[in-house]
Amino acid sequence: MARSERLLDLLNVLRRHRRPVSGRALAEEMGISLRTLYRDIASLQAQGAVIEGEPGVGYVMKPGFMLPPLMFTPEEIEALALGSRWVAERADARLRDAALNAQARIAAVLPPDLREEMEASALLIGPGAPIPADAVDPALLRKAIRVERKLRLNYRDEAGAASDRVVWPFALAFFDRVRLLLGWCELRQDFRSFRTDRILEAEVLEVRYPTRKAALLKTWREMCDERGPPR
Repeated sequence: MARSERLLDLLNVLRRHRRPVSGRALAEEMGISLRTLYRDIASLQAQGAVIEGEPGVGYVMKPGFMLPPLMFTPEEIEALALGSRWVAERADARLRDAALNAQARIAAVLPPDLREEMEASALLIGPGAPIPADAVDPALLRKAIRVERKLRLNYRDEAGAASDRVVWPFALAFFDRVRLLLGWCELRQDFRSFRTDRILEAEVLEVRYPTRKAALLKTWREMCDERGPPR
């Protein structure tokens, strides 16, 4: 992880803790050494972050660091709150944490009245059907999409038959009951969708697929308009 990303992650962790938290607990949550944590806190303090505390006592950060106050309409606040709550409730654990971090980061820099509006939003996510567990970490699939790399899949279809596929992944679709990986399948020479709970194994290959994911998504959408979604 790049140092800039680590410092941003540390800011997010500190924002979530409203009471002083020990350096050792912060280091464990961040997955870094205590020495690195102390160095990162000193770096943030040098940049202007108001982080109070010291080794052996604990740390707490006052809100509002670095980002200017953000202005949203009430409807935009409701959309942000509803969206982050849906992701936290229905997505995988890493996206859930990302949604909570994003919500905390936005709330930390909102003016007080808008922050209260966000925290008191009455738009709630109702309970949904249980989502089948994935054998493969969805973060691996998202990484392959981001870096536009081919994926080797061991996939089990609806009838239970397993097959090996190499696909060009370009999107993940989230439904209430399932998640679908969308990609170009080299075996079928066509677009295919793969239920993530039926992916038995996945490996990100070093080979970059020859078409940009934006172009694949555009072609897929055009195809769906003509003949419906792929199987």
